[in-house]
Amino acid sequence: MAVVALSAMVGLTSGAEAASQCGKASWYSMGTKTASGERMNASALAAAHRSLPFGTKVRVENLNNGRSVVVRINDRGPFAGGRVIDLTRGAAERLGMIRSGVAPVKVTVVGGSGKLKSNCS
Repeated sequence: MAVVALSAMVGLTSGAEAASQCGKASWYSMGTKTASGERMNASALAAAHRSLPFGTKVRVENLNNGRSVVVRINDRGPFAGGRVIDLTRGAAERLGMIRSGVAPVKVTVVGGSGKLKSNCS
């Protein structure tokens, strides 16, 4: 009986919400190739992250306006301090942050094997 209860608890734990990373996002559209070797496509829904594996999909939510977009990690960065993700112009347009250039965001892994340490309150 205890084994069944423990198994049920483990199942509940594995279904918990994924950790999220909060911070600032910026956008970029320069360069000809990404760190993954792909041709840079500024209109794609893609992003650069310092540590997530290439191919990981993340949902990025703009905390200023509630808009969100799912992007695929295919590059490395950002290299500016205080930023957690760099987005392509296409993703930034969906988030409504082209004019501001930088926005507070919440990043959550939704596909792939990447893991984030939660720092959101």
